[in-house]
Amino acid sequence: QVQLVESGGGLVQAGGSLRLSCAASGTRIVFSFMGWFRQAPGKQREKVAMVTSGGITNYPDSVKGRFTITRDNAKNTVYLQMNSLKPEDTAVYYCNARFAGSNYDYWGQGTQVTVSS
Repeated sequence: QVQLVESGGGLVQAGGSLRLSCAASGTRIVFSFMGWFRQAPGKQREKVAMVTSGGITNYPDSVKGRFTITRDNAKNTVYLQMNSLKPEDTAVYYCNARFAGSNYDYWGQGTQVTVSS
């Protein structure tokens, strides 16, 4: 049973930083893709970061230069370092992962990030 468990969310003032973690359990196989999505109330879920097994990353313009995604394959964990946080970053952040050769997405339970002004 593969599970993704997020941690690190919380309340932070604008301009502050948070680091989210997503630990995968139930597999020794490296995910081909791991990423982070977020969803604010009344908004569609938005991809905010992705990293491949080869270390290639991409980000939308809204977070480029502020967010950094990294992964530790030995710990089967992916991180999202969020700097210069803005109130519009407030959302529930979800970890996402996919194995090579599959179109099935695994999801974490989500962690709340709230940025105050």
